[in-house]
Amino acid sequence: MDNDAIHDLFSGLGPVTIKRMFGGKGIYFNGIIIALEVDDEILLKADKIAAPAFAAAGSRQWRYAGKSKPVDMPYWSIPDEAIDDPDIMAQWAKRAYEASLRVAR
Repeated sequence: MDNDAIHDLFSGLGPVTIKRMFGGKGIYFNGIIIALEVDDEILLKADKIAAPAFAAAGSRQWRYAGKSKPVDMPYWSIPDEAIDDPDIMAQWAKRAYEASLRVAR
C-alpha cells in the first residue's frame, strides 16, 4: 500500500507518520505506533482490552512462525466494515491509538 493510501485510510483519526521498518512500515499517530503494514496489509495495534472487540468484528491476529512455535503479535487486521467507511475506520484507528497509549504506560 502506498503512503498516500495509508494517509487516506487514517484521515479520520488525524495526520499519521509512516516509517519503514522490518521490510514493512510503522504507522504512528502523535509519535506512538498504532499500526503496521506487513505484506501490503494494514494491521492495527490492540492490547488485552481492545483485542476482544477486534476478534468479535472478525479481525484476525497477526501471527508469524517463530523458531519453535507460532508467535501471536499484538496487531489485528482491519475489520471488513471499516475498509470502505472512513467513520468506522476512524473508530478502529482510535481503538488502536488508545491501546498503544495503555501499552506505553
